[in-house]
Amino acid sequence: MEQDTKPRLSAAYWRLWWAAGINNVGNGAFAAAVPLLAVTLTHDPRLVSVVSAATYLPWLLLSLPAGALVDRYDRAALMWRAQAVQAVIAGVVAVLAASGHIGIPVLAVTAFALGTCEIVVANAAQAILPDIVPRPLLHQANGYQQMITLIGQQFAGAPIGGLLFAVAVALPFGMDAATFALSAVLLATLPRRTRRRIEHPPVRAAIADGLRWLARHRLLRTLAVLLGVNTFCGQLGNATLVLLATQTLRLDVPGYGLLLVGAAVGGLLGGLVGARAVQRVGALPALLTALGTNVVVFVGIGLSPNAVVLGGLLAVNGFVTMLWNVVTVGLRQQIVPSDLIGRVNSVYKMLGWGLIPLGALAGGLVAYTFGLRAPYPVAGVLRGVALVVAMPVLVGAMRKHPWR
Repeated sequence: MEQDTKPRLSAAYWRLWWAAGINNVGNGAFAAAVPLLAVTLTHDPRLVSVVSAATYLPWLLLSLPAGALVDRYDRAALMWRAQAVQAVIAGVVAVLAASGHIGIPVLAVTAFALGTCEIVVANAAQAILPDIVPRPLLHQANGYQQMITLIGQQFAGAPIGGLLFAVAVALPFGMDAATFALSAVLLATLPRRTRRRIEHPPVRAAIADGLRWLARHRLLRTLAVLLGVNTFCGQLGNATLVLLATQTLRLDVPGYGLLLVGAAVGGLLGGLVGARAVQRVGALPALLTALGTNVVVFVGIGLSPNAVVLGGLLAVNGFVTMLWNVVTVGLRQQIVPSDLIGRVNSVYKMLGWGLIPLGALAGGLVAYTFGLRAPYPVAGVLRGVALVVAMPVLVGAMRKHPWR
């Protein structure tokens, strides 16, 4: 009898997958509750955007040293310890919310602290995948990871967070603390990677190695810059989405949570079919389709006449965002050497996510100056310009090396 030699996803991968799912249910509840709490404290879109900016500011300030840590120490251990710290921080937020001793500054500080830990978790999670997943299954594994992240955050966590917030302000934050703790337990069971005992260069030199490697790779360098523009534009629109939904379209608190399910539905479909789409049509067509569709969607969101249209457009945005993630994460995992992947990922994400805080602040200013509908069309036009500029590089590089 012939043995089945078809590669399969390992038990270690599924433990990582379950940890991501559990953790992101709590993250979704937290992400839905924070802007709702901010709106109860102020209606100034500039102040609301400050909290959003604080969440992503660590990607600009701390991503590079975090990447050096991921390449230097055991990745599974880094993940579970960071999640344990997040559990403590979320628990403190729950206590402060329950006692009424919370305001915009406290929200911003705790968002920054949680974001700092998230850098370590996110970098290590992507870096560890090639260690526990066969190379032919990386697109599939990434699709499943992206899918469970969106299901947890937006399909389950966001509506749960909205409902819990309506019952008691502290509940979604307490839930987030519990899911962080459970995720840390699961991550602690991942196998430890036996690494060769080598003399590591100083952290500054290690960071420089990652910078140089990415700077010399034209395709990944272009994708990183394009991601930076797109995430800046994404947060330019999303920073005041809660105000657009609750003030312009008159949604209540549970309705806002359900609105976020639209993006999760699209993301779920993208996670299910994204890897197959890449295998069938190729990475380049999938990538360009995702980028072009997002330009149209962002302009449409700003013009949405009601919550139903807005939810549908958010679903399309979720689908094509997932498709982008499946393609670009898989490319990095296939191209970047294993001993550099943490540092290169950290540089990539610093470029790609470092502008999110600035996008959030810009969104608050645009909404304050031109109205709550204005940020999304402005963001859509900027994304279109960036795509036109980057397209020659993307087409040339990916035709030369047609990764699947």
